[in-house]
Amino acid sequence: MAPRTLGIAVIGQAPRPDIAALFAAQAPDGTRVVMRGCLDGLADTEIDALPPVDGADTLYTRLPSGRDTKISKRAVIARAPETLAKLRADGADALVFNCTGAFPPMAGDAGVLFPSRVLAGLAAGLLPQGKLALLVPLPEQAAKLKSKWERPGVDIIAEALVPSGDEAVAEAAALRLKEQRPDLVAMDCMSYTPQTKAVVKRVLGVPTLLAITATGRVLRELLD
Repeated sequence: MAPRTLGIAVIGQAPRPDIAALFAAQAPDGTRVVMRGCLDGLADTEIDALPPVDGADTLYTRLPSGRDTKISKRAVIARAPETLAKLRADGADALVFNCTGAFPPMAGDAGVLFPSRVLAGLAAGLLPQGKLALLVPLPEQAAKLKSKWERPGVDIIAEALVPSGDEAVAEAAALRLKEQRPDLVAMDCMSYTPQTKAVVKRVLGVPTLLAITATGRVLRELLD
């Protein structure tokens, strides 16, 4: 069988070798990884001209330069169909939209794996009722993301943790969550790493869902 191809659409810009490496580690051996970004081709000044209008429109991304930035979800949605079309032209056998945000139907999104659906399904199966803690990149996202996760029988708490923060920053956020005694943690951003998850899980001592590895394991089922 010819090697399979995994297409990754990032909301910012490619390349993101950190994201590609984590997905490749979950994929079958020999999988070809292709990545494109919804903001590819834009200069930094053009990206800065796409600010979110409010918390609901706010997405976090890290640019290839390493710069953290806030971007408009509406701007990403407008550019996503072209990005997905290019990945299909690249020969992708499976496609993932590399963001844990909830997105409306978009042209060309048939069969695309959205991590928000993976995380939501896992959380519902693991925690039919109890207290769910969310780690989110930015404080202004907390209210919108808590609303996204709400369901009967589950209390939602949220804590901001910028994904580029060091171990001390992650530990401090986890300690703040620990005071509220959650039963499960969902790390609601694709830029969180296994290293950050290890810190959070050590401090809290409860099951912790990391979006990128959870999504990667589902993609393996699609690619095998």
